[in-house]
Amino acid sequence: MTVKVGFIGAGTIAELHLKALAQVEQAQISAIFDVNTQRAQQASEQYGAKSYESAEALLDSGEVDAVFICTPPFARDGLEEAAVARGIHLLVEKPVGLQLEQAKRKEQLILESGLIHSSGYCLRYLDIVQQAKEYLKDKQVDLVLAYRIGSAPPLTWWSKLELSGGQLVEQSTHQLDLIRYLAGEFKAVQAIHELRSSMLAIDPDATAYDVGTVAFELQSGAIGNITSTSVSKYVGRGEVELFGDGFYVSLKGAALRIVDDSQDITIKSRDQYYFKQDQAFIEAVRLNDQSLVLGSYSEAVATLAVTLAANESAASRSRVEIS
Repeated sequence: MTVKVGFIGAGTIAELHLKALAQVEQAQISAIFDVNTQRAQQASEQYGAKSYESAEALLDSGEVDAVFICTPPFARDGLEEAAVARGIHLLVEKPVGLQLEQAKRKEQLILESGLIHSSGYCLRYLDIVQQAKEYLKDKQVDLVLAYRIGSAPPLTWWSKLELSGGQLVEQSTHQLDLIRYLAGEFKAVQAIHELRSSMLAIDPDATAYDVGTVAFELQSGAIGNITSTSVSKYVGRGEVELFGDGFYVSLKGAALRIVDDSQDITIKSRDQYYFKQDQAFIEAVRLNDQSLVLGSYSEAVATLAVTLAANESAASRSRVEIS
């Protein structure tokens, strides 16, 4: 069975998926819609797909078994519901929303449909992440430190808190999701977010912070911190460090480091994680096997809950419990 795939949104993230799916033998890129009609036409010609004038027309075409929803988080009202109503499997890019209750309603609809569902948490598919998870499975993590350091993308919507949710919701969410995946669920957060300079240089009307830090407690009793900034033009860093009695684990870019009494090893990954993620999703659709998906829509909602709680904490300057 070949899975016919449609795309709603054909921007930067969609292009990564398009390139990956072009390498998946069982996938056929069949349909593309983007509000930028020139971009949609260009991508359609490049990948041998048909360009559609609306998301509804794409979903109604009968040419789509699964859809990748790759629009910005503020521009996907009703898209998941429309796909589910037509029995179309779906991969939804992160974050899956900006309002938690709305995301939960969509989650319930998707779960009740029985359709295959995935989200944009591609780092879970790295071989080194799976090795770290296996190593940590019988260990007690006591402290977690995580970072997402870099510069802001030149997108005006990214600089608006009400449109992007800010860096933790939209970008550092990858590192936070890895914390959940490797160390367990969050219990509470306390955050400080500030708008300093870089966002204002892009957009004088910016409302999103460009420096932020979140102290947190996990359900296990472990504590930690995740720090993000978009002011760093010259140094980039994406890392999760996990400390416990007798071990240290670090995931930094494409490298895993494990240190304990018997070893100090660094393993480098050559995985193309978008390819592995998309291949797993296509295979899940082909076999009707949700277990092949490592980052379901429900997992994305759980990660969203933590990042939105951090925004609430920053606004109120108080500790927020994760329900």
